[in-house]
Amino acid sequence: MEWTTLAGTGLGAAVGVGSTLLADRVRWRRETSERTRRERRDAYVVCLTKYRLAYEDMHRAATVHRDGPPTERDVAVREAFRASGCDEVREAVLICAPEEMAALVEDVYASLRELLEVFAAGDPPLDTAEFQEHRLRHAKAVWAARAAMRAELARG
Repeated sequence: MEWTTLAGTGLGAAVGVGSTLLADRVRWRRETSERTRRERRDAYVVCLTKYRLAYEDMHRAATVHRDGPPTERDVAVREAFRASGCDEVREAVLICAPEEMAALVEDVYASLRELLEVFAAGDPPLDTAEFQEHRLRHAKAVWAARAAMRAELARG
């Protein structure tokens, strides 16, 4: 057997193994990227959903205890927030999200905490324009986060 045949066979084997390794690496990157995107999407959905449910539960507690003693309303609203799981899901998103997204999630959380204080104090009353300003500030923070989440997931 001539050395050129042996060299050609070796070179062919090296090219074959190399191309297989390269294809596997590309597939692995694509699968990892897709898995990360799905995990972030799921975390974002859970986060925004928990924030929405917290808002609704706090609103309900404030409404139910509107005419009761202020301490009763305060306890009910704070318990509704605590039971919502917002803190846990917030931490999960802050760990897995890019920094610019984390800042937006923090804005939503801060506006929700602001609403917590409004609901707990009963001031301003829920049927006033002043309360609607607080609610609108929270809604704008949610919309900004949602738009950024969509853009980030589309890039991903």
